[in-house]
Amino acid sequence: MTYDAVRLLPRSVLFGDPEYAGPCISPDGALLAYLAPHEGVLNVWIGPRDNPEAARPVTRDRGRGIRAYGFCHDDRTLFYVKDDGGNENWRLYLLDLGSGEERCVTPYEGVQTQVLAHNPWHPTRMVLGLNRDRPHVHDLYELDLVGGGLSRVCENPGFFGWLIDTDLRVRGGLSYSDDGGKVLHLGSREEGFRPWKHIPQVDSGGSGFRGFSRDGSSLYFTSSVGANASRLFVRDMATGAETELAGDPSYDVRGIVFDPHTQHPQAVSFEKERLEWRYLDTGFEREVALLREALVAAGAPDGELDVQRNERSGRLWNVTVSPSDGPLHLYLYDQDERRLRLLFHHAPALAGAPLATMEPFDFRARDGLHVHGYVTYPRGVPRTALPAVVNVHGGPEARNSWGFSSEAQWLANRGYACVQVNYRGSSGYGKAFVNAGDKRWGREMQTDLIDAVDHLAALGTIDAARVGILGASYGGYAALAGAAFTPKAFRCAVDLCGPSNLLTLLESTPAYWKPAVAYQRARVGDPETERDRLWDRSPLSRVDDIAIPILVAHGANDPRVRVSEAEQIVKALQKNGLPHEYLLFEDEGHGLVRPENRMRYYAAVESFLATHLGGRAES
Repeated sequence: MTYDAVRLLPRSVLFGDPEYAGPCISPDGALLAYLAPHEGVLNVWIGPRDNPEAARPVTRDRGRGIRAYGFCHDDRTLFYVKDDGGNENWRLYLLDLGSGEERCVTPYEGVQTQVLAHNPWHPTRMVLGLNRDRPHVHDLYELDLVGGGLSRVCENPGFFGWLIDTDLRVRGGLSYSDDGGKVLHLGSREEGFRPWKHIPQVDSGGSGFRGFSRDGSSLYFTSSVGANASRLFVRDMATGAETELAGDPSYDVRGIVFDPHTQHPQAVSFEKERLEWRYLDTGFEREVALLREALVAAGAPDGELDVQRNERSGRLWNVTVSPSDGPLHLYLYDQDERRLRLLFHHAPALAGAPLATMEPFDFRARDGLHVHGYVTYPRGVPRTALPAVVNVHGGPEARNSWGFSSEAQWLANRGYACVQVNYRGSSGYGKAFVNAGDKRWGREMQTDLIDAVDHLAALGTIDAARVGILGASYGGYAALAGAAFTPKAFRCAVDLCGPSNLLTLLESTPAYWKPAVAYQRARVGDPETERDRLWDRSPLSRVDDIAIPILVAHGANDPRVRVSEAEQIVKALQKNGLPHEYLLFEDEGHGLVRPENRMRYYAAVESFLATHLGGRAES
């Protein structure tokens, strides 16, 4: 096969809204809901579970679309949340499934709604968090789905997160200490809350509450205290005894699967090169084994498995399989009948398309730290001296994962090796690895990216002289840092909603992040005591050293990284006469939600990369 024989995948397929996403079975098992475009905007569709083809749109959003929704347990209400222009001030909407009547129950200006608790044992009540009275904290409110009343049930004493049991009682919360550590509190709103565990800052990343059992006798939490990686523990609430349930010496607990009836953990996952499940319930282990057998028999691809059990009997499972070289496969599985049904591919046009395989790789950084990542090579050409794009994940306390990635497929299809590095500071690899990124923005976190390029170039697969860097949020910062601090390492850079000045970034975070400001400063730096160091790590401080073209894009309403971060660097680039492009999206926040904006952005980036790295571009 020659490269020209590989079909050019349309941007509209890779970056348009999914044709199907987020399927959910109603609690009574009668209905199937999912997200799909309606008149070009993502909305909720509902139909009979046994006849998904009969589904019809039940919401009529004409703006940014709906992306978070769910069935209420009263069997008559659907809920969803929306913000305005990307400002993340979420409002909660309820839709009566019988009458079609729709109403906003939190219509407050400048207030963020958090849906914190709703379950089958209390089907007509929801617990919400609202920063209605004080912008920096969310008080707890109870919503009555029958009468529609909203009443405050607990004033926030300074918690960043809450612990609520299955009877919707407030049992504790999470705050941060002055050094960035976590404090876990237990108690009640009637008697008050008392500190239960002080988690040092070095252990705070992977430690925290995970919930109560249904009967309230067991509390589940994760902690890395005394170990490198976070482990799952259970606390007996009667005796105070604590028992470790699952752990790995190198990898943090990632996900936990709870029994839908007892709320006891049945399995945990650890994200290594691929996702690894460890079972705590042999019965559930057998059921998953039978599911995997059914997937193989049905011709499902090799992919990461995700199971959701929203239907109250636990019999009907929503199953997602995510391969790295194909679209997401969305299934409905009947546990009792051992019957598997393929519902949709998230993007049917990608089924059978010439997609590339995501491959794990690892290397030693210049200081000896073991670093992991993934590379996706283009199909149809020899893996020799390829142009490459380092695609940097955001967070930075997050990570790249094996599975379907629109950006990885896009870059590989255009002729680039897509390099995704889980640089130090990324989560999942234990506390030593994540803590190695503390206050190392623009330094070792950045050189890990360059060391990955050098490693692949030494293997001969990529050309170190034809490498671009691209990313969003922290990834956008890394792109700007690459241009400013190491202009000879990259040929071009693309920044989407990234900070250019760490001082102004830390001074302009949302008010409701205030309870966690000590944690943020422990990770990034303290502008009150480390101003010189933070300015030195800001790409804006080295704008005179930039010698490569830059594309900057930002949402005007971004509440996390203010648009001033883009304006500062663009103004400096203009002043210095440096080659750049600037895309401002007036109706976006932190990232791009509207399909038309994504099309505009990726078309510009594709042309930009083709100009400077020589890859293919769709006309």
